[in-house]
Amino acid sequence: MVSGVLILKLCVYFCWAGIIGLLPLQAVWAEQTSTLAQPMVSKNGLKAGHHNQSASLKDLERQAIWLAQSTATITGVQLNPDPSGLEIILETSEGGVLQSKTSRQGNNLVVEIANAQLQLASGTTFQQDKPFSGISAVVIEAVGADTVRVTVKGIDGVPEGVVSQRSSGLRLSVLPFEAEEEITVTAQKRPENPQDVPISLTTLNRQPLEDANVKSVRDVAAQTPNFYTSTGDRGANFQSIRGLGNSNYLVRDSISFFLDDVPYENIHQFLPGELFDLERVEVLRGPQGTLYGRSSQAGVINVISRPPSNKTEVTLGGGYGSFNQRQAQFSWSDAIVKDKLRLRLSGAYNARDGFTKNVLLNEDANEQESLFGRLNLLWTPTSKWSIAFNANGGRNRDGDNTFVPFSQANPFESRSNIPGSLDVILNTQSLKATYEGSGFTFTSITARNQTDLDYTQDADSTPDDLLRGRGKLPSTIWSQEFRFQSPSTAKKLRWLAGGYFQARSFDLDLLTENTPLVAPLGFPVGVSRTNAEFDQRTYAVFGQVDYQPIEALTLTAGLRYERFRDRLNLSNTFEDPVLGIAPSGLALQNSVTEGDVLLPRFAVQYRVNPAVTLYGTIARGYKPGTQNFAASTLDTLIIRPESLWNYEVGVKTNWLNNRLSANLAFFWSNVDDYQILLSDPTGGINTFITNGGVSTKGFELELSAKPAKGVELIAGFGYTDARFTRYTNPFTGQNLNGNRLTFAPDVTFNVGVQYRHPVGFFGRVDLQGVGMVFFDDVNRLKQDPFALVNARVGYEWKSGGVYLYVKNLLDQTYVTTAFTGFFDDLASYGDRRTIGFQVRTNF
Repeated sequence: MVSGVLILKLCVYFCWAGIIGLLPLQAVWAEQTSTLAQPMVSKNGLKAGHHNQSASLKDLERQAIWLAQSTATITGVQLNPDPSGLEIILETSEGGVLQSKTSRQGNNLVVEIANAQLQLASGTTFQQDKPFSGISAVVIEAVGADTVRVTVKGIDGVPEGVVSQRSSGLRLSVLPFEAEEEITVTAQKRPENPQDVPISLTTLNRQPLEDANVKSVRDVAAQTPNFYTSTGDRGANFQSIRGLGNSNYLVRDSISFFLDDVPYENIHQFLPGELFDLERVEVLRGPQGTLYGRSSQAGVINVISRPPSNKTEVTLGGGYGSFNQRQAQFSWSDAIVKDKLRLRLSGAYNARDGFTKNVLLNEDANEQESLFGRLNLLWTPTSKWSIAFNANGGRNRDGDNTFVPFSQANPFESRSNIPGSLDVILNTQSLKATYEGSGFTFTSITARNQTDLDYTQDADSTPDDLLRGRGKLPSTIWSQEFRFQSPSTAKKLRWLAGGYFQARSFDLDLLTENTPLVAPLGFPVGVSRTNAEFDQRTYAVFGQVDYQPIEALTLTAGLRYERFRDRLNLSNTFEDPVLGIAPSGLALQNSVTEGDVLLPRFAVQYRVNPAVTLYGTIARGYKPGTQNFAASTLDTLIIRPESLWNYEVGVKTNWLNNRLSANLAFFWSNVDDYQILLSDPTGGINTFITNGGVSTKGFELELSAKPAKGVELIAGFGYTDARFTRYTNPFTGQNLNGNRLTFAPDVTFNVGVQYRHPVGFFGRVDLQGVGMVFFDDVNRLKQDPFALVNARVGYEWKSGGVYLYVKNLLDQTYVTTAFTGFFDDLASYGDRRTIGFQVRTNF
């Protein structure tokens, strides 16, 4: 009975408080014990809030009315910041309920207290500037005889506030406005919002890179529609954007890869080398040449590392997973001379045992190990000059690049008779100097990029010791780029002009050893060797102008002139154990192919309203010609330049204060003299290149949404129809018009869902889908559509986090590379399911 009476009293109390708007139910529930346990004394001595069991409902009604009408005196203010927000406490001298009303005015959160006076030791006004991130000031002032106003001034938007009563005052819990991250890209060599760039563009900033656990270029591709990478052994990686790929490793890649403005060549250099300590990754689809020193045919992967900081920053991370996977990352940054000279050091280590077992040798077949490091030094002697020196170095050491018979029941068992290996060492250095004047900005980038690639392999991929392959492929690139462009303050007219020079030396020392076991098959015993020395030069001038005749309309015109020169020294020999060394095949000295081209670009962009932008572009792409070291006759020696006209229209939209965005782009192009990689008639891979006509068309759709606090949805869908239009296989004479391009899936899609709670919980699930992929021009070897599921869950705090992850959750088996080998169709398979944990800390 006693408890029933108390409950009834509380219900009446709550009802009255709710009717007159004095006490939020949640606040009363949280504070009911302290509020009701202590007496509140009015000016005339009447006690309120302390009741015995015989108190009548009428007394409770009178007390609630009195609470609303009485005036309290605020005598103290406390501001308590903590990691989750700012707590503002108003203390009253007599107790009592403060009657409050909340509103928004501009970027300000305003709380009006209509039954209070302000009597602080400092007077009738209180102000605290920058009490918390995202809040410029808290102002408390008397605005009438019995009214006090609390104003919380937001910087980027209106702060969120929750008012609750205390036994002696009021608590205002403030969460700063959660402004959507302002994403900035430099795809057009100036900082701007990606929604303002008339290019189909995917951008991953620092936090999305960490959330999606992006550690390599193939991880980037998994977040990017119409960007595909084969994900098997690192010695046989291929990639494509909108169907156009990097199969021709003899000359410039169709997809340009830049790390801090330094161009990388050769598919083995940085795919899938470690990506770490990054500020941003930008993937630009379509030809890029009027703004970039190094032109590209299919698109650009633009990677920007984190710059040196002006204060001490240290990040450590590591992890362990199945197949003995070991991971470690670190970064350290600080100012050597504050505001003048800053340094950043970072590195990453990643290793695992093999996914495939060599049952013949009883050892792992495709183990991997990577170690990379970076130094960034930034000197800003004046406000107008900045000089950056960057150095990168690393090494990939892998086991056998495992190819097994396509029809083999267990794809993760190898029977090669020799343990293969892949060893890639790379180092780069660059010096970037920038001057920002009142009328122009000048940039100079000098870079050196060196790679040494060695490999050994069981060339016949059988248990029998028939053919052994070895190769050395050193490459060195020197490049110099100059850019003059309009200042960052330019609005209606923006311009850029530049020049570029690149010198690349690329050597191939390849040999195949025919053991005595091949004699019964009709092949000679001995060693065949090919030595090719390429000297490739590129000269270019380029520029672009953007003009705004009206605020909503931007017109763009660009032009690039490029000249290339390719010189080859080639020798082929065969060493017979009895007869000795003799020439075999073509021998060339100073064989040269060269050419030049004009590459225009036009774009129009119209902002319908602040949320919707339409654009259209027409651009010509180009890939220089080269010479085919695997050619057996002069008529197949020259590889003609590749060129295309690309047409693109798109719409970019932002809604709900950047909480919802949707971008859609359509493209179509015709490619003349597309450079096609073929296996030679004996089954060798990556050996012969020819030309053919190609057409591509398709679209990309990207969506991102934040429907609720802490919830993010990311989705992308790409469709590409890339086919041969004028192509005959030079070995078989077969007309293959209408066949699909190799390593060019018709569909790619990605869906990511993640949730981050203020208390520290983090969870994310990613789905990556790939449509049909063909591995040969006949379209006989293929991988059917498949999907991969990755998941990550963890607990985070301000200075770190711990996570559990799983990749390829459903343990999907899929082919990444296939070709017709010496005796059978051979295939390499993608990564198996891996489970592990990761930790990181910042200080």
